[in-house]
Amino acid sequence: MDPRRERARRTASKAGASVPEAQGVKGPGTEPSEPPAALGAARPKAQKCGRVGASGSGRKKRAPGSPERPPVRAQNAGAKKAPLGAEDAVEGLAVPAGKLAPPAAPGPPLPRTGSRRQTGARAPREQRTLPEPTEVSGLGLALAPDLDLALAPGLALGLALAPGLGLRSLVPASRFRQKGAAPGAWKPRTVLEKLKLRRQEISAAAEIVNRVVDHLLRRLQSFESEFQGVSRLCTGSYYERVKISAPNEFDIMFKLEVPRIQLEEYCNSGAYYFVKFKRNPKGNPLIQFLEDEILSASKMLFKFRKIIKEEIKNIQGIDVIMEKKKRGSPAVTLLIRKPKEISVDIILALESKSSWPASTQEGLPISQWLGTKVKTNLRRQPFYLVPKHAKEGNGFQEETWRLSFSHIEKELLKSHGHSKTCCETDGIKCCRKDCLKLMKYLLEQLKVKFGHRKELEKFCSYHVKTAFFHVCTRDPQDSQWDTKDLEFCFDKCVTYFLECLKMEQLKHYFIPGFNLFSRDQIDKISKEFLSQQIEYERKNGFPVFL
Repeated sequence: MDPRRERARRTASKAGASVPEAQGVKGPGTEPSEPPAALGAARPKAQKCGRVGASGSGRKKRAPGSPERPPVRAQNAGAKKAPLGAEDAVEGLAVPAGKLAPPAAPGPPLPRTGSRRQTGARAPREQRTLPEPTEVSGLGLALAPDLDLALAPGLALGLALAPGLGLRSLVPASRFRQKGAAPGAWKPRTVLEKLKLRRQEISAAAEIVNRVVDHLLRRLQSFESEFQGVSRLCTGSYYERVKISAPNEFDIMFKLEVPRIQLEEYCNSGAYYFVKFKRNPKGNPLIQFLEDEILSASKMLFKFRKIIKEEIKNIQGIDVIMEKKKRGSPAVTLLIRKPKEISVDIILALESKSSWPASTQEGLPISQWLGTKVKTNLRRQPFYLVPKHAKEGNGFQEETWRLSFSHIEKELLKSHGHSKTCCETDGIKCCRKDCLKLMKYLLEQLKVKFGHRKELEKFCSYHVKTAFFHVCTRDPQDSQWDTKDLEFCFDKCVTYFLECLKMEQLKHYFIPGFNLFSRDQIDKISKEFLSQQIEYERKNGFPVFL
């Protein structure tokens, strides 16, 4: 053969070997080596993963019978990466291999003839175990919940997104959790079951308390006592059916009717009053407690405590003592030590059957909740005055009396539904009382947890109950307190209480001009401390309940 022809043939052969096969262009007599569906699934995979490693998984399969040609690496091929699609921008998105369209069967690896990196081929990326996929509600997908973002460029994302599917829907399930929230939801029903009082314990405790109270009433009603007209008025959480944990605390009012009295409001407080008699008829046993025509709360309470302290010594079969008087408190606290440890607060209350004071005119906002007729009937009931002293500078004004509506609060909790049949045998059940119990338990447990801290000393269950009544006014319908929504309803009570702490504003439910969270009642540091502790419990699933 002519040497010149032989050289031309070899030159053409080399040129054909060095030209890469054009992608997407069909040459004459050339057929695709795999069906279009397989190609459609494979191409996006190679584009989204960027640079391909040494395993050769991204190489095209050759058609049967076609001559093998080693692919020629283009100059500076490693300097550029394929652009990422919109799906790659979703943080933490990954689809397990089992959920993708099955790739075509891989062919045998092709030799890298002529490659300058033949001896220095990149090692395959180290395989790492992915977390278990989490099923996302509303999607037919399984998403890896805590995907390391470093792995994302090396994973196949050949996923056909459903039309209209938002990117938020593709975020892993773990991203939906509130920051700091504890895994798993707390179970309010379990907590309430723990708080339920046993009937046998209630009966035993009530029997002991009744023996003590009846003995004291007989002594106070004796002819030589200044408190002859006193009678019993049962109030407090036990009688409101919202007592929690154990029947170990009782509140008892000893009411004493005082007709024809005149009230003088103390310092525009709306809650504290001086009490005067319109006339001082002879024979009135309370005349001895007058101080410049004012009925002295301190004198009257002192004599009341003295009689009770002497009389508890005469109670047979019960070991009972009187605790030291707390400054500013109207209660005479008895501690029954045997046969069972029980605390009993006995409160002297003056009963007035005249019209409620003007400061209560805008109070008791139950018209939308329980109805105007119920409100009118409740306002016709007597109101009470207890010997609780008003704060005056660093001390107390010891001659003042404070308005009390605990008997009305008991009625509100007893008939708490917008519907008359709420929580009756054949009526709709609501979760109002359950929410109040949980709120009281939250404060109680925080006081146990931080027993050494002074910041919680001034908070009491009355603050919780007042906030709860305001939420009932805001959400008056029974459907807003469905038992199935207990956790949600409890959360809205907690939210409202936190707002009150933050704004330093908790209106008295009967005296709207009186702020229970004013700084002269509770300092700002204490309110901030309680707010922080409740926020912590809320974000972490209320560990204090466990």
